[in-house]
Amino acid sequence: MIRRVEPRDVDAAVRLVHELALYEKAPEQCHLTAEQLHTALFRDHAALFGHVAEVDGEVVGIALWFLNFSTWDGVHGIYLEDLYVTPEHRGSGIGRQLLETLARECVAKGYTRFQWWVLNWNEPSIGFYRKLGAVPMDEWTVMRVADEALRELGSSL
Repeated sequence: MIRRVEPRDVDAAVRLVHELALYEKAPEQCHLTAEQLHTALFRDHAALFGHVAEVDGEVVGIALWFLNFSTWDGVHGIYLEDLYVTPEHRGSGIGRQLLETLARECVAKGYTRFQWWVLNWNEPSIGFYRKLGAVPMDEWTVMRVADEALRELGSSL
């Protein structure tokens, strides 16, 4: 069953985010805590949203997302930050159901884009996404300012 994330799901969601970081070969970069996730999801005017996949009362998949905005289309879209299904439940349709749920949200609200990043080496996921109609945005390069460079840029006058 796919449903909106609830406060009781936070610990499971954090565990799955950490599992995702391990799968993506970067566990040392994941510092998310239950308190942080709870605050992000459930504060007034939250900017982060989520869905969980539940099987026999256990959370086995997550989709954490937020709104973006296309200035060219003039409407919002959904940016999927994290999609993760536990290894023992992959291939059961849960990942597709989570993506379908977010696609329905886009369609229902008139959003024109649903997008996410995937690591270049993650061929199983890339193949899965292509089968759903997703296309890579190869002509774009992701840019990021973080850590010391962010502090330096943010403190310049």
